[in-house]
Amino acid sequence: MVMDDDELIAAVARGDDTALRQLFLRHAPWLAARLRAVLPAADVEDVLQETFLAVWRGAAGCRGEAVGGWIWGIGRRQAALWLRRRGRVELLPLIDGGAWTEGEELSADPADLVAARSELADALGALGPAGSPQRETWRLMYVEDRTVAEVAELTGVPAGTVKSRAHHARRLLRAALGLGGATADGGR
Repeated sequence: MVMDDDELIAAVARGDDTALRQLFLRHAPWLAARLRAVLPAADVEDVLQETFLAVWRGAAGCRGEAVGGWIWGIGRRQAALWLRRRGRVELLPLIDGGAWTEGEELSADPADLVAARSELADALGALGPAGSPQRETWRLMYVEDRTVAEVAELTGVPAGTVKSRAHHARRLLRAALGLGGATADGGR
């Protein structure tokens, strides 16, 4: 029997770990895609785990809300905590506005949020024009949340080439955003 989100949350609140797994399978892909916009790829899985641990602990408190929105709120707070713990507060404005921790509002000026998003848009230029191999690989993997195998099939290149392009795109974006660890020329 397929349960809707409200039924799954009620089951999780009763301690049903199978229901939690179902929620994870249903919501983790889109949540991961949103988190990839603000977190280093290596940290997304950890934040997902923290998010669904918080879902497990707080399921009884989810009343009268859209479950997906409730999970996003938890994920957003977990991402903010993760960034703060790692001293990466400059990335906080990239997460949608709103409460970051219980009772605390993000202090960033709306102009800072627009500037941060503008910087991200400008950084995408480092990947080349729309449709170029690296930009297309980035779009498919990090915007559409497709797997390496799916991207390889869609672009007609081997999986190793997709991985290489994705790695190079991440380095270029980090450099363009001034996040360290790479230079704009890819480390050369």
